[in-house]
Amino acid sequence: MAQRLSHPSAAGHPWARLSGALHRWRLQHAHAQVAQRRAQLAHWLDGVDAATFERNGFLVKRHVLPDAQFEALCQQVLHQRAPAHEMLQGDTVTRHIAVGPALLQAAPALAALLQGRLWSGLTRYVAAADHAPETFVQTLVTHTRPMARDPQTWLHADSHRPLMKAWFFLNDVGDDEAPLCYVPGSHRLTPARLDWESQHAEEAAERGRPPAPHGLYRVDKHELGSMGLGHPARLVVPANTLIVADTFGFHKRAQAKRPTMRVELWAGGHRHQGAPAGPLGHWVQRLGGHLNNGQHHHADPWHARGPTPPGVLPHWRPQDAACDDARHGAY
Repeated sequence: MAQRLSHPSAAGHPWARLSGALHRWRLQHAHAQVAQRRAQLAHWLDGVDAATFERNGFLVKRHVLPDAQFEALCQQVLHQRAPAHEMLQGDTVTRHIAVGPALLQAAPALAALLQGRLWSGLTRYVAAADHAPETFVQTLVTHTRPMARDPQTWLHADSHRPLMKAWFFLNDVGDDEAPLCYVPGSHRLTPARLDWESQHAEEAAERGRPPAPHGLYRVDKHELGSMGLGHPARLVVPANTLIVADTFGFHKRAQAKRPTMRVELWAGGHRHQGAPAGPLGHWVQRLGGHLNNGQHHHADPWHARGPTPPGVLPHWRPQDAACDDARHGAY
């Protein structure tokens, strides 16, 4: 049985305790709404996929397209030049090219994938939203700066609400090439997870900080154990694989052990899903802002680039120095 987390800040300021209580209510409300919406969208999934997602919090679909169709998609996508945005986090550069009408017209194999039942069904169900997600051609390049760690390689949750992200890989993802890691079952809002979330909200309110200063809700292996969760699974997959996950669950991108560049389709967003609805939700959000000393703004990390093919290295040059998870601890 999972050990219930203690609340060292419970004896602190009443505002901190109220912040924790409001955070707990918002989580319960958001997850209940998402569960109801997913039930309404269950026709998109078969019983096996629904049970697998409920158990693990993610789905892995290999060999999504026939070989000829996959080759056509790669050729059509990789040879397109389009305006891009790039972000540098630690040693990793992420480039996004938005998938819009022009790209879909130039890449009919891409359009067929995104309009097909598998992509549409899995992304809509996990997002609990019956519309297509915002999608990008994403290029990932590691080891662009020595001795700088990508914050995405810390085990974390993206949000305190259920949140869908999807990856369709155009390259193989080896064990040493920054595979996605996910803690199975960590997407469920258990009593122990509620305690952990409330405790962090209270501590943040006492310090006058947002619950996730860098936009990531980090967790360590001791906290995982307290919540009755195990180790993350490393999702090493071949090209032509689709992964769809609820990133309320704890996950990370493993650190690449050598310079790596890969191209994938990436979808995410729907951050509005599960937000408290109606006048009560509006006042809860306002009160939550006061408890955390107002709004906390972060500079936009994305930088506009001119028309760029997805498979071209960014301006930063890769370095030879390798690093692995053991160098910084298991988590």
